[in-house]
Amino acid sequence: MKRLGWLSALVVTAAAAQAGEEAVTYPFDGEFEDATFAVESAIVGRGLVIDYVSHTGEMLARTAADVGSDVELFAEADIFLFCSAQLSREVMEADPMNIAYCPYGIFVAERAGDIMIGYRKYPEGEMQKVEALLADIVQEALE
Repeated sequence: MKRLGWLSALVVTAAAAQAGEEAVTYPFDGEFEDATFAVESAIVGRGLVIDYVSHTGEMLARTAADVGSDVELFAEADIFLFCSAQLSREVMEADPMNIAYCPYGIFVAERAGDIMIGYRKYPEGEMQKVEALLADIVQEALE
């Protein structure tokens, strides 16, 4: 039984380390509201429609006590979800299973007084076109 606990801890630690490598983040010099406005403007400015804004920070704060936690993960955190019809069609025609990556997301989060903007990494191949789009949007938001 001890061995299983140690193995579980190892798997959880490895997964947490890998998750940190699965996102690209950039510091934002400004307020959270300025960062969310910049991201929203950069997305909409490309003619893309934001399907949903997930207020993940609010959800985590609201449910912390319900799950027995008093840890503040983020002061604020939003995720902007959207697709590009043209790019989505292109990557899904190359491999229909690329549907698993849609919609695409860019997050803005404040943690320990620092604001960051980021997105998840995508696999090599056709999905690198989506990652390039996300990188361009984030760079515009950072300017």
